[in-house]
Formats: sequence, structure tokens, C-alpha cells
Amino acid sequence: MTFAILSALPEEQSGLVAHLQHPEQVARAGRTFTRGMLHGQPVVLALSGIGKVAAATTATALVEHFGAAAIVFTGVAGGVGEGVQVGDVVVAQDYLQHDMDASPLFARWELPGYARARLACDAHLSAHLLEAAGACVSSARGHFDLNYPAARVHHGLVVSGDRFVSAARESDRLRQDLRAAGHEVLAVEMEGAAVAQVCLDYGVPFAAVRTISDRADDAAHVDFPLFVQTVASRYAEHMVLAFLQKLSNL
Repeated sequence: MTFAILSALPEEQSGLVAHLQHPEQVARAGRTFTRGMLHGQPVVLALSGIGKVAAATTATALVEHFGAAAIVFTGVAGGVGEGVQVGDVVVAQDYLQHDMDASPLFARWELPGYARARLACDAHLSAHLLEAAGACVSSARGHFDLNYPAARVHHGLVVSGDRFVSAARESDRLRQDLRAAGHEVLAVEMEGAAVAQVCLDYGVPFAAVRTISDRADDAAHVDFPLFVQTVASRYAEHMVLAFLQKLSNL
């Protein structure tokens, strides 16, 4: 069973590349994929690039060309939900495209042809990611360049859209609009919902874990680069390795 580990940016999986055994690079769809072994599991590491279309292209290549039996997305996100702070980790329970609006033909956020707005992540994979994330957050306190002693793990809705949300007013409106429709959002990013949709189409299990790099507010453009460089890659490395080790022991 080949696991695909997907991230948007090189920094988000640089630590994983260093652990890869028997690496082999393959060019496909304008991207470089790296095959190898991690904790005895065959894996493919890939960078989606930024945005939903780029992520969908990469996910499709992972399934069609590399035969990925499951896809796990790891990276960063902006915290939107109450109590979701920088340094926290969010394991996605489901995804929604916050910029999808085909009204009045369909309800706002509903995916045409799917009769729903939210796409569920795989419960089995998500449970193992939650366990790995909890262990990572507990062991990481005091060990990273940026210390977050009160870091927590959350599980719930993550939303994606082709826009970097970086203003408090926009973040607040997004949260309020979604809440009014019964969607209690925790975090916002730019790729996961597209990958979730591709995985649903192909019947491939999908899970995602995101480290909160900023609060999707007016300071997001300042917080994001530093956090990705100094913290996000270490979180991803520890969480994914623990996740794969857990699966290899089952």
C-alpha cells in the first residue's frame, strides 16, 4: 500500500525528505515526485504548489500514475476558529470550499453534482493522525525554535479557497458566514478541499493535518514565512513519521 504525503511548500516536508530511504525522483505533470520508504512503508512525497487547481492536478497524478492508496496532506493553515492559536495543530474532520458559490442554481458552498458542501476525511486515517499530532505537540514543547507551551490539537472543519486570508475583517466575516449556515470552521488554507474532492472521485482515503502558522488576520503576512521556516517542517516531520510508524505496527 503506497501512501502519498502531500504538501504545498518545500519547507513543509523538508524533514521527511531527509528520512526517506532509497529515494527515487520521478517527473510527472510538471512536478517532481519522490518515491521511497519511510518506517517500512512505501511512500511518494509530492509538492502540490499553492491553490486548488495545482493541488487537484498533483492529487490526480498521485492516484493515476503512482497508484497512491491513500493521501495525507501536511502543512500550515490560518487559524479561524475561536481558541485556535498559532502553534496549535488541526486534524481535518471534513473540508469545504469557502469560495464555491454557484447560487442561485445551488446553495452557497454546495458542490454542484455532489449534493453537499462538506467532504469528509477518512475516519481511520484521521484517528491515527490525531494520535500522532497529540504526541508531537506534547513532546515538542520547549524543543522548537519558537515555543508554544499551550499548543493544542483540534479536530473539525477546515476550509479552502484560492485566496490567502490575511485580514481580520475577512477572517471574521468568513467565520460568521459559515457559522450562520451551521459550519463551525477551525482553519483556512488553499489546497485541502480540492484534494478531498479528487480523493472522493477516485475512492481514495484522504486525511490532512495542518499546523496553525497565523490567525489569518492583519499579521498573517508577517507570521507565515518565519513560522514555515522554523516550526512547520519539524511538526510535519514528527507527526508524519509517528503516523507511519503507528500504521506499520498494526
